[in-house]
Amino acid sequence: MDISIDVDLVRRDLAQLVSYASVGGSESEVAVQRWCAATLQGLGLEVDLWRLDLDDLRADPDYPGEEVEREEAWGCVGVSGGPGTPALILNGHVDVVPPGEHEWWTGADPWDLHEHDDEWFGRGVCDMKGGVVAILAAVRAVGHQLTRPFAVHTVIGEEDGGIGTFGTLRHGHTGEACLIAEPTDGQIVAANAGALTFRLELRGLATHGSLAGLGVSTVDMLESVRTSLRRLDDKRNVSPPAPFGERPWPISTGIVNAGAWASTVPDYLVAEGRYGVMPGESFADAMAEFEQAVREADDPWLREHPVEVSWPGGRFAAGALPSGHPFGDEVATAVQAAGGDRPRLVGAPYGSDLRQYAATGVPTVQFGPGTIQNAHAIDEHVAIDEVVRCAETYAHLLVSRCG
Repeated sequence: MDISIDVDLVRRDLAQLVSYASVGGSESEVAVQRWCAATLQGLGLEVDLWRLDLDDLRADPDYPGEEVEREEAWGCVGVSGGPGTPALILNGHVDVVPPGEHEWWTGADPWDLHEHDDEWFGRGVCDMKGGVVAILAAVRAVGHQLTRPFAVHTVIGEEDGGIGTFGTLRHGHTGEACLIAEPTDGQIVAANAGALTFRLELRGLATHGSLAGLGVSTVDMLESVRTSLRRLDDKRNVSPPAPFGERPWPISTGIVNAGAWASTVPDYLVAEGRYGVMPGESFADAMAEFEQAVREADDPWLREHPVEVSWPGGRFAAGALPSGHPFGDEVATAVQAAGGDRPRLVGAPYGSDLRQYAATGVPTVQFGPGTIQNAHAIDEHVAIDEVVRCAETYAHLLVSRCG
């Protein structure tokens, strides 16, 4: 089949998507789903746009958690015509992380798409609005020619736990297989590590900075805790299983807040970070091992004044395509049909919505334009030809699965 991707329409779609500053919990996170619904309807799909019942989802025992305040959220699914369960789901999240300092971006505002050296720049172009517009381009190219149904799931909240996909699945939308258009650097991600967000609270003894030796600094104590956590990190990342590479479930501290006055010994510190969870490991077991490592920090003060550990935010379980499942090979064949080299199946160290589809029995992989190193970065960018190649891949996959 001759598949033609209109790059001008892809550019138009991406410019419109990027213009929505759809940071988790914002009004734009709501508005962007309305744009998706209208666009999918314009492509001839039957669209289900519904308000997520956040209270009900948060009360569910499998609720994946959130890291932002959210009073309103919407689900959006487009389904093509034809009887039966969709033969393929194409999933993309339309929420993004904050852009950081605007003046650090070069060339344009982060919410304005701009092009330089055959790449598109803007917040979300890599993670993962570039993948979303590739999905739209594939549907535009071949959707009207297919005989079996397919579905497009656009979701919110992926960055802070995955409540959008959680709500979509709870709403009854499913399929025979799912491809998530996350950036994968030309490979097929067939397994994800899990992740938890930890919060550490340390209490010390304040005094005037000129008498620092009489106080107990929480900044100094934190280094003892981090030393213990580094030992745990090393232990947990010895000889990871295939298809994962080196250090697939690291421990990373992302936020440290301490002190209120430059000449006062800081007596209160809060640190938050990410803790990788291994496949087959329960959250309870992972948290217990972490908390034990914190207790083992070599500091006399901490033995009398233990660190308080809590677990806010999203909970990403590990997930994987079942070993030997043919869907990974189907996607690899579609990549080749679009002119790419046959990709490898790999494991990724980060959590994603893959685990939510996998948990319901839907075989799922990730394949999309860009590389995870550019996700969340200043001057986030994606190569134009990668977006187009992925659109062609999705189109070939639609044809192979939907006839």
